[in-house]
Amino acid sequence: MLKVENLTKSYASGGRELTVLEAVSFELQAQDTFAIVGPSGSGKTTLLGLCAGLDRASAGSVWLNGIQLDNLSEDQRAAVRNEHVGFVFQNFQLLPSLTALENVLVPLELRGVRGGTKTALELLERVGLGGRGHHYPTQLSGGEQQRVSLARAFANRPKILFADEPTGNLDADTSAKVVELLFELNREAGTTLVLVTHDLELAARTQRIVRIKGGAVVSDTVNQESVQVGL
Repeated sequence: MLKVENLTKSYASGGRELTVLEAVSFELQAQDTFAIVGPSGSGKTTLLGLCAGLDRASAGSVWLNGIQLDNLSEDQRAAVRNEHVGFVFQNFQLLPSLTALENVLVPLELRGVRGGTKTALELLERVGLGGRGHHYPTQLSGGEQQRVSLARAFANRPKILFADEPTGNLDADTSAKVVELLFELNREAGTTLVLVTHDLELAARTQRIVRIKGGAVVSDTVNQESVQVGL
């Protein structure tokens, strides 16, 4: 489902080259759950962006659902994301001028899906916001906004879901509820999950944990307990 080979990302900074990610490689199968952990500035979000085709690597290759992203144009990579990928972000990334229902409808409308309103309403119901579809993001709490973003992420039935610090802006109780919902929806949909987090308890819910420090992988471990209980 996702193959990363010798992925490197460098930037020009102050007249010199700054490498933020260096020779990272791994491979995920369909329905795997995978966490990327590490300190701030370690390259976690950069790696996620490259895997999702949001950015282009300086060297190395990414294959997403068998599609090599390296030489695709911006429009082609956007089409791949729209077809195969769902996103959940720390700051929710809801469109403020759209209602909760309209936000969930966005990926369906981009794909030209007919009858999308029924799917969007069902997803809002599934995340416990069946009666809040007409509310705008500013009328919703942080936890409610993240649940809307979960509904949106699963609207186009993605093959793979990228979640970047999905509980970073939530209190502990709300975080726990959102995490349960994320893993429930992921199991039901059979989606591959790639999770960036500094929360080691959240990472422990996944089947495999990669630790990054200074842009390089320092450990890559299978979480046997998570595999055994099917998390």
